[in-house]
Amino acid sequence: MHVPDGFINAPTSAVTGVVAAGAIAVSLRGARRELDERTAPLAGLVAAFIFAVQMLNFPVAAGTSGHLLGGALAAILVGPYTGVLCVSVVLLMQGILFADGGLTALGVNITDMAIVTTVVAYALFRGLVKVLPRSRRSVTVASFVAALVSVPAAALAFTLIYWIGGTTDVSIGKVATAMIGVHVLIGIGEAAITALTVGAVIAVRPDLVYGARGLQQRLKLRVNGELVDAPGASDPEPTPAPVAARSHRKVWITGLVASLVLAGFVSFYASADPDGLEKVASDKGIDKKAEEHAAADSPLADYGVEDITNARVSGGLAGVIGVGVTVVAGSAVFWAVRRRRSDDASPSNTETTV
Repeated sequence: MHVPDGFINAPTSAVTGVVAAGAIAVSLRGARRELDERTAPLAGLVAAFIFAVQMLNFPVAAGTSGHLLGGALAAILVGPYTGVLCVSVVLLMQGILFADGGLTALGVNITDMAIVTTVVAYALFRGLVKVLPRSRRSVTVASFVAALVSVPAAALAFTLIYWIGGTTDVSIGKVATAMIGVHVLIGIGEAAITALTVGAVIAVRPDLVYGARGLQQRLKLRVNGELVDAPGASDPEPTPAPVAARSHRKVWITGLVASLVLAGFVSFYASADPDGLEKVASDKGIDKKAEEHAAADSPLADYGVEDITNARVSGGLAGVIGVGVTVVAGSAVFWAVRRRRSDDASPSNTETTV
């Protein structure tokens, strides 16, 4: 759903740029409460993983494909504020290095793909977790539903932005119907990827999943055929992480290897059909004033390496470079804004009991 240059007029693009800048500023402050020395590297990995999986377009209808947006996945794994930053880092790398998503439309893309998806998904996720049984399976189910809804929500947000500042005279009703319709289908793929990923991480390291923090399970006893709280279970302890994977370094290495394989090898087999926005834009004529990307002459434009003629090698190497650059850039940002241990011990954060 990367919006290119020329789809949205300059005033609207400028306004969304201000919105995006404000949201990033707020998220930088909020991420400080979500990140520490242990979780900051994981956030950089999440950004790299989203970059990798976004290269894997999957077919959703005749002649149309979709790809992960990632807002729901990032928010649930590392927190909503950090999630906004994760997707924003990905969009920035894609726009500058790979000519994917217009540079003048960067504010539109961050507002739509980073802010809307993260806010909608995490708000719905938290609501579902509160009403569902307090279990790991509930976190996975809530992840699926939240991710599913976040994609058509982003499609609706784009439609509203286009209604305000679109550069072509097209019926907004037709745009809305087409955008939301195809992105409901894409949302199913988003939901499956998100739930599988969250489920995989929570199976080995639930303590590293932000959305599962505070997950508690009361100890139950069966009395006369009924389950009741066990004595002393009024203040249950959090479910501990499995002993099988105590080091978060193993999770980080496994995730990085998976990202490199997905971007460097599996991406070659991704669908070549246009994604949902590209298809709707072509069918409805909203791409008539699309402009050439400012970075069209980048050596990595269109996810290929310049002067390498073998498509498999060119695309795979571009994907590996993208994962590497994204994990470095993301990790640098998150490490810089993380909460340091000394902060927790500062006078303002210390309580004295008399």
